[in-house]
Formats: sequence, C-alpha cells, structure tokens
Amino acid sequence: MESRLRSVTEHVERVRALVAPLPAATLDLGDAQGSVLAQDLYAAVSVPPFDSAAMDGYAVRLADLPAGGGPVTLQVAGDVAAGRSDVAGIGPGQAVRIMTGAPLPPGADAVIPVEHTSTGRFVAGAPRAEDTVTLARRPRSHIRGAGEDVREGQLLARAGREVTAALVGTLAASGTVRVPARRRPLVAVISTGSELVPVGMALGPGQITDSNGPMLAAAARAAGADVVRLGPVPDDPVTLRAALDEAVRAAPGDANGPGADLIVTAGGVSAGAADVVREVLAAPTPGTAAQTEGSGATDVDVATVAMSPGKPQALARWRGVPWLALPGNPVGAYASFELFARPAVDRLRGLDVRVYRSLPAAVAWSSPAGKLQVLPVQVSDGAAEPCGSHHALSALAAADGLALVPPDVEKVRTGDLIQVLMLR
Repeated sequence: MESRLRSVTEHVERVRALVAPLPAATLDLGDAQGSVLAQDLYAAVSVPPFDSAAMDGYAVRLADLPAGGGPVTLQVAGDVAAGRSDVAGIGPGQAVRIMTGAPLPPGADAVIPVEHTSTGRFVAGAPRAEDTVTLARRPRSHIRGAGEDVREGQLLARAGREVTAALVGTLAASGTVRVPARRRPLVAVISTGSELVPVGMALGPGQITDSNGPMLAAAARAAGADVVRLGPVPDDPVTLRAALDEAVRAAPGDANGPGADLIVTAGGVSAGAADVVREVLAAPTPGTAAQTEGSGATDVDVATVAMSPGKPQALARWRGVPWLALPGNPVGAYASFELFARPAVDRLRGLDVRVYRSLPAAVAWSSPAGKLQVLPVQVSDGAAEPCGSHHALSALAAADGLALVPPDVEKVRTGDLIQVLMLR
C-alpha cells in the first residue's frame, strides 16, 4: 500500500486506465436506448417523405382564394386520409377534405383548417355530407413540406452521443433500422459486511440493513449501466471470491449472460482485521502458484486517497474484469462512486461526461486540511449550501450536488466560489 496520500485526480486517471471503451456492435433500433453511438448517423429518407397536411381541413389552390382575404365557396371534390396513395389532383374552384398527415393532392398549395371554414368541424366516422365549403385565405399554408424536418442524407447524430428516446424516434422516422453503438455496460455491485442484511429482512442483534448495495446499483443504472447485484456477502474470503467469480461468469439466472464489464464492491477495504476485500486482494487465489491474468486478483492497487469521506480505495482486476473497491461508509461509498466509478462507466460507454458548476457558497463551513472535502450540497438561488450532516445518508437524498473543496482550503467563506459536481 502506498504510504502517501494520493490525489483524487490521480486516482481518477488510474481508474480510467483500468477500463477501455466497449467494442462497437450493431444493435436493433428498439434495443439501442441507453447505448452510445460508435459512428455518425445519417438519414436514409426525408421526413416527411412527401408534402402533407399539418391540420385537418381542406386542401385548396391559393389561386382560387382572393388575396384580400375575402370568403369564397368551392366545390368539395373528394377526401384524402392519412396513408392514402391514390391521391387525385385538384382543379380550379375545387377543395378536397384532408386529414392531418395525409399527402397533399397535386395542384394544392395550402390547407385551410376546418375550424376556419363553413363546415366548422369534422365528425369522426361520419361520411362527407357537404358538397361545397366556404373559406378564406389564411396567413399560413399548414403544409409540411417533404424534407422539412429531416432531409435524406442529413447528419442526425454524431458518434459519442447517447441514444435517447427522442433520438430513437428521429432515427425510426428517417429510416434507421440498425444502430452501430456501444451497448450499456454490465456492472456487478457487491456489498460486503457480516453485519449487513438485505432490505426488508428483520434485523438481529448487531445487524443493519444493507443500503450500499441498492444505492450503488441505482447509481450505476443512473450512469447508464445495466446492473447485477450480488450480496450482501459476509466478511469471509471464500464467499467473496465466489461472488466475484459469479459476477465474472454471467448475470444470475442467465447461463449465457455476458458477464460483468465492471465490478464495484463496497466495504472491507480499510485497515481493519475483518476487512475481507483487503484480504482477498492481498492473497493469491487458492490453488494457484501466483496471481496471473484470469486467475484471481491482478493489477492490485490499494491507495489512501486524499478525500473525506472515502479515503480508503483499491483497484484491481478479478479474472481480468476491472474491479473498483469502494469504502463501506455509505456517504463515502456514494461519493466514491460519483468520483471514480461513474467515470469508469462513462469510459466503458465511450463517453466523457462530467457536469460541474462553479457556485458561490451560501454559508461558511470548515474543511479538513490536506484532503479534498466531498460535501453534499443543495443549490438554491444560484448558491450552494451543505445538507445537514455530511456523514448522513439523508444529506445525500436531499443533495443537488457534491461540493469539492480543495485540500488546501480549510475554511469556506460565504461567497467563495466552489466547484460542485451536479447530481441532478
């Protein structure tokens, strides 16, 4: 273990060096949400692909409507509904009933909304009864021109962009069927501690409910990963090794699962006699002469990071899979996830996204000398203020972000600018 305190910046770089972007694959558009594009995407077809009505009303020729806006009565020559392909042209003195999204009849160059005509409204399911309609020129044409939204060949999204629901809609409309992208990584979350019991289980003497497992799993999902939870596991190296092996093999219940791309553990990484993660990291896998790639823990890097909370940290690979060992203190575990595990997930996804704001302190507070203070804060009226006790989980629940106070600052004064890692 290193004797010196490692800076947060250096530890982040070591974390990022431990992981690499997932390889690109071709995903069905319906399965692509949450993935990250590996190539630029261009429209295969224009949107809309033809001139269409933007409103329910009457398709007309502007040449038949007085320029001064006076009313005129036209013959109703037919109906056009959305999805029609056999659309006849429109002649002088004629109007055609047309529904939103229907193709514009040849010769028409405007749509007059039905509410601005003598008809007033259309009755759903009722056949056309009017032979004529009285209407007048309107300020707008109410036509969606072919390619008005997207033109064939237009750039829709750059490589590195996350596929959102809105982007899925745009890609579908413009003819995209398959998407070259990096899938959502699978993160295995393992909480450790013999005192922990799963959520909902009655507590015995000396026991507490596992909050780290659900919290870190939720944080990983929020970061764009799929998650498998294992544990809580007791402070027993054999049980922890079995959980790590299960994470490497596949998601529980799926014999053909891809296996974890990243393992995140909470607890057992400090200097206590029962710190099981440290024990597993320090010893070769039973039955092996040495720690080699694919057989237990390799690339072990145990560090004391200059931050509070979250000082004890460790990095390794378990049978080749990157492993981040975070402290067991819940606030420290969460702060460590945001500072270290989320950048690892971002890198797996092919992203480099961190949202910081420089905000004035709403009140004064003290900070430990020589350590980066990670403090849950609320943001109100453009200023940051601590959320109660920074060691309490309830402070995290109320936080809008994490204030990052530099190691050389021992006192934050009202109005000082503080860097805040935004959580929402």
